[in-house]
Amino acid sequence: MIYRSRKLIEAMRDYPCSNCGRDDGTVCAAHRNEGKGMGLKVSDALVAPLCSQCHHELDQGKHLTKDERRDMWNRAYIKNVQYMIESGRLELK
Repeated sequence: MIYRSRKLIEAMRDYPCSNCGRDDGTVCAAHRNEGKGMGLKVSDALVAPLCSQCHHELDQGKHLTKDERRDMWNRAYIKNVQYMIESGRLELK
């Protein structure tokens, strides 16, 4: 069963872009582009907040190779986990 969380997806809108730092109202959850099937997204646990420009570059951009796009998402994901913990937005019980 794939983890789904509408609350987590919606919360990403309130975070700055984990790639460029923009907080311009266009930030949304960007799912990892590995480990999915046709028409299926990976687990909602694998999202990073990206602004519309960075999200476009990740999904349809022509300026980065596949490996560079994966590296971009991986860095954004790690940066976001750190942000969530250090800002108190993710509480571990």
